[in-house]
Amino acid sequence: MIRFRVTGRVQGVGFRWWAEAQAQALGLSGFVRNEPDGSVSGCAEGEASALASYRDQLARGPSSAGVADLAWDVDSDGEGEAQSLPFPFEIRR
Repeated sequence: MIRFRVTGRVQGVGFRWWAEAQAQALGLSGFVRNEPDGSVSGCAEGEASALASYRDQLARGPSSAGVADLAWDVDSDGEGEAQSLPFPFEIRR
């Protein structure tokens, strides 16, 4: 499972809907949500090549966004939310 946080101009620009569509196209499980600090965060799970592609896409973001930074953490022990990640990928409030 991957945990990610994207900072910059990522709220109010359709970032979550775009991130959801990208993840669904790659066949990933997981979710994305807005954070109170203005960032967007989420979790994703899937094939390594799909996750690598998703990471590249998140780092760029949609044309309406301005990504400043992408934090990408691998949860290698398999604990946490991995067992409950939704498929297909979804937006959470």
